[in-house]
Amino acid sequence: MKRIVFWFDPISPYAYLAFEQLPQALMGCSYEVQYRPVLFAGLLKHWGQKGPAEIEPKRAWTYRQIAWIAHRHGITLQLPRVHPFNPLPLLRLALAAGEAGDLPNRRVVERLMRHVWHGGHDALDPARLAALAAAVAPMRDPASDAVKAELRALGDEALARGLFGVPTFEVDGRVFWGFDALPMIKAALDGDAWFDGPAWAAAGSAPPGTLR
Repeated sequence: MKRIVFWFDPISPYAYLAFEQLPQALMGCSYEVQYRPVLFAGLLKHWGQKGPAEIEPKRAWTYRQIAWIAHRHGITLQLPRVHPFNPLPLLRLALAAGEAGDLPNRRVVERLMRHVWHGGHDALDPARLAALAAAVAPMRDPASDAVKAELRALGDEALARGLFGVPTFEVDGRVFWGFDALPMIKAALDGDAWFDGPAWAAAGSAPPGTLR
């Protein structure tokens, strides 16, 4: 059985779509998933990038594309009333669901994702956040210094592994990014020889051209 490390931030519609589609995309494969929350904004800041929703034409395209992906795959998706928003309360709740050092399970991640992407509501509405916390029933205080430190440590680990966005998947030491990487992950799990030969390394080592 292979382990898939799934790095996510519920602010990302692509992370949500990948979460919902993963069981169908990898049907027939033997795997387990480890869910790791990470602050997407921290990755963007480190690499000096803006988020898709921060560039107006890209924002419009992003929302159209995710609507199409959801339609194409039969995934429920309604944009939250405010997007982007500060996902820290949700990320911390994910970690607080377990004891120190635990990572959230699929049930917890599902609650977080659907809290954001079902119904078109405000993800940070206090009443909704309270209801979400009651449903998750965290074992620890999400606002505690310990939980905050764990989330920062996960962010540092993500950067050390070269992550630049979400969703990111790690399989056998390889890093796959984005919803559209799901077919690549399926091929890797199925033993496609392309991943065992020189092609993987060669494709990622092309020298850069003009640098800005």
